[in-house]
Formats: sequence, C-alpha cells, structure tokens
Amino acid sequence: MPLELDRALAAARRAVEAASAAALTHFRRGVRVEVKPDRTPVTAADRDAEAAIVAVIRAAFPGHAILGEESGAHEGDSASRWIVDPIDGTRGFTRGGSFWGPLVALEHEGDVVVGAMAMPALGETFWAARGRGAWVERDGAGPVRLEISGISDWKEASLSFGEFRGVFSPERERAILELARTAAQARCYGDLAGAAMVLTGRAEAWIEAGIQVWDIAPLQILAEEAGGRFTDLAGRRTLASGNCLLSNGRVHEHVLRVLSPSSR
Repeated sequence: MPLELDRALAAARRAVEAASAAALTHFRRGVRVEVKPDRTPVTAADRDAEAAIVAVIRAAFPGHAILGEESGAHEGDSASRWIVDPIDGTRGFTRGGSFWGPLVALEHEGDVVVGAMAMPALGETFWAARGRGAWVERDGAGPVRLEISGISDWKEASLSFGEFRGVFSPERERAILELARTAAQARCYGDLAGAAMVLTGRAEAWIEAGIQVWDIAPLQILAEEAGGRFTDLAGRRTLASGNCLLSNGRVHEHVLRVLSPSSR
C-alpha cells in the first residue's frame, strides 16, 4: 500500500500541525482548566485540538475508525484506526510549560504504520511511516532524519523518565532506582518530551508507565524507523500494557534484565 501509506503520513503531519495551531491559540491567551472523572485536567484547547485532528483525518480517510482521548471512538473500518491524543501533557500546557503536544498514529490491521507528534511551544514536529524513516522539523527549517544515540554502555547512558507515580510503582521501584543510580544521568522531562530525548539522540532510554494507548501510539513507529526499539516493560512489542520502554536499541536488553522480576 505505498501510495496509501504516503497519503496517511501526509495526513498525520497535517493533523498534528492543525492541532498545534489550535492549541497554541489557547496557550498564548491562557486557558480554563476542568477536571475529568479520572482527576486529569482537560481544557477547551484539548477539545479544539482533537476536533482539528479529526477534521483532517475525516477529510483524507472518511472510512477509517478513530479513537480520540477526548471524543472516544468514532465508527469506521476496523482494519484502519487512527489513535489521537490532542495534547499530551495537558497539565504542563496549563501551567505555561513547553513539553506538550499532539500525538497521532494510524494502526492498520493491529500494527501502527504511521505516527506523528509535535511540541508546538518548541517548534518541533516529528513523523515516521513504515519503511519511510523517521524525521524531525524544527521551526520550519526543513526535515532532518532522526538519529538515535550509538551508546551501548549503560554507565555512559542517559535515562529519561515519564510520570513518577507510574514509573516508581512498588513492584518496580528498586529496579528503577538501580537503573537511575548506575546510568550516567537520569532526568524527568515529562510526557512526549522524554521520548523525544531518545529519538533525537540526547538520551538512550525512556521509561513510562500508568498510561493509555493514545499516550504512546506514534512512538513505536518513530522509534523503530529511527533505528531504536519500543516494547513494554516485559519486552513485548505492544502498546496495550500501560507501560513502555523506548530506547536506542543498544541498551534495551540491559534495562529489561534489570526490570525483570527474576532479577529482583
């Protein structure tokens, strides 16, 4: 499906660009925060950004199914499903932070084949498709192929964390602390920015937990097309476990061994 894949990749890029524009309008003038039943924040910016994404997808692929964080499931062809997070990092967004942005992925027959994400406040947009490589564009300067790190020695590695409450759960706290203590450095950039650190070669591994599928949907294809690896914390190539490990591939097995229950 070469032409279809290229069309889907173009649509994913347009979708995150549309969401970025919608969110930045609110970001610049301030937002009013509401609280969802799960105690996570939501704003008019989330809803406007998701509406912008859905409009782009519906115009390009009217028959595809869509799963949106805010609007839920939209009916369509079950073989092709778009997974949408309009603003990953809403809490940081509401407080004027920079590490937030839209995530868009196309899942075809159970496998994500296209992904895009952006950090609008930083002027960065990322995209990838199966067999097309992974790319980043900064402030409209033109696309640059993503290059992951070549570091394989954990003592020289940088570890990036996601949400602490998810990552430092009781069953894995000791293992996470061991990884943090034995790496060259450990940092928590938050949300999609932590993944971007690995994708751009500025860190070797990113660990996240306590998440939904829309929080990570495009990251698998971005990692794999950039030459890295993406699994859950048990080493399975899946988005459905509520946790993930994204790495440059060279340190992946070391992290999985430390996280393995048999090593504790």
